[in-house]
Amino acid sequence: MSMKIRLARGGSKKRPFYRIVAADSRMPRDGRFIEKLGTYNPLLAKDNEERVKMNMERVQYWLGEGAQPTDRIARMLEAAGVREKTERNNPKKGAPHKKAVDRAEEKAAKAAAAAEAAAAPVEAPAEEAPADEAAAE
Repeated sequence: MSMKIRLARGGSKKRPFYRIVAADSRMPRDGRFIEKLGTYNPLLAKDNEERVKMNMERVQYWLGEGAQPTDRIARMLEAAGVREKTERNNPKKGAPHKKAVDRAEEKAAKAAAAAEAAAAPVEAPAEEAPADEAAAE
């Protein structure tokens, strides 16, 4: 039987509250679980100590029995210092899409054109004015 340490959702609509549970991986998210290991309330501030509560002895027991934590629970365990931080790699997620790249290139071209216009010396139109006066006479 493969075990998972995962979140089981409770609470009402738009007011989430989660139990941290040890459950068989084949059971539904909010279905049958073997043991409740703690709670997680995402509505509280991140620095609030009531946000995540876990019975670390039981979590350690289940990890020793081979239970696999989900990604979110693994992050909570890393923050608590129970697990080592794992290197995550998703290089495409942070990369801008094609339209954003095009907009950035366009903006850079406009900025370069504006800098060239500001740096170019302004020729005095006063030299042309006397020539026009001589032609008018």
